[in-house]
Amino acid sequence: MKHRIHIFGASGSGASTLGQELTTKLPHINLDADDYYWLKKFTSRRKPSDRIKMLSDDLDQHQQWILSGSVCGWGDQLKSRFDLVIFLHVPNEIRLERLRKREALRYGDAILPGGSMYEESKAFLEWASQYEDGGLNVRSKALHEHWMKDLSCPILKIEGSHSVQERVDIVLQYLNENANENGSVED
Repeated sequence: MKHRIHIFGASGSGASTLGQELTTKLPHINLDADDYYWLKKFTSRRKPSDRIKMLSDDLDQHQQWILSGSVCGWGDQLKSRFDLVIFLHVPNEIRLERLRKREALRYGDAILPGGSMYEESKAFLEWASQYEDGGLNVRSKALHEHWMKDLSCPILKIEGSHSVQERVDIVLQYLNENANENGSVED
């Protein structure tokens, strides 16, 4: 069994959702990187040293955990703690549609033209749309692929528009088949 699992991908790829769902099937707790990154959700960032301290303290309290969300850049020193990294890649159009719906649910009419969150939401969606083609200086597929190169644990790549249940099944099957193995697996 992999005890220390990290799930990440682009914003809207479903890492948090998969982490939450897996904890209903596995004896792991789920921690979300956003809870450490943001001092005030989506508005003010916590200092990187504070993020690492808080997250490390929480990871140390549990033997089995799933860390959902990207720690790329600010959490690089955590790489050696992972037993398995799961990289999610969803087609851009599906992922951006998810984000638009999430923004609408989160902020309602405030994201419409003239609304109090219109500019912030527009900027966020523009930032998120850079994922496929962005370079190493933004949260991008290129940055994530580069970040994974020196991981010492197995990597499970789940690519495509799978349902949450299909992703859960892929992960559980992988865990069952590779309980004591190392290496990289792509799906």
